[in-house]
Amino acid sequence: MTAVEEKPVRLISGPGLLLVWFYGVMVVGALSRSAYQIATEFDRAPLAYSLSAVAGVVYAFITYTLVRGGETARRAASVCCAAELAGVLLVGTWTLVDRSAFPDATVWSDYGMGYVFIPALLPLSALYWLRRARDRKGA
Repeated sequence: MTAVEEKPVRLISGPGLLLVWFYGVMVVGALSRSAYQIATEFDRAPLAYSLSAVAGVVYAFITYTLVRGGETARRAASVCCAAELAGVLLVGTWTLVDRSAFPDATVWSDYGMGYVFIPALLPLSALYWLRRARDRKGA
């Protein structure tokens, strides 16, 4: 008995490749920045530096799932992108409302203004792309 294997959803074709590139850049930026800040001045802004490290880990996982492809990876990436967007909105609003809680910026401060708002635009773009990938699979 032969099982019919379904071809995995390819997530890095077309605009998906650009998403992987942007997420890869954000991984390097967020993790290297937070690693340096945690190692050299953690006591100055522990919350900000820890949140930047979390953002870097989230970016790394999303990058991995996009490259891996397949329906399970697409679902995981969708959940992580939604969580990323929620984090950007929460931290972005928090940094505007209570500046004293963040003596130094995070990747998501002011909705990612220090990163040209890429942290706010990236999950929106990725969620759109992942939804289109789901719809293509169903077609």
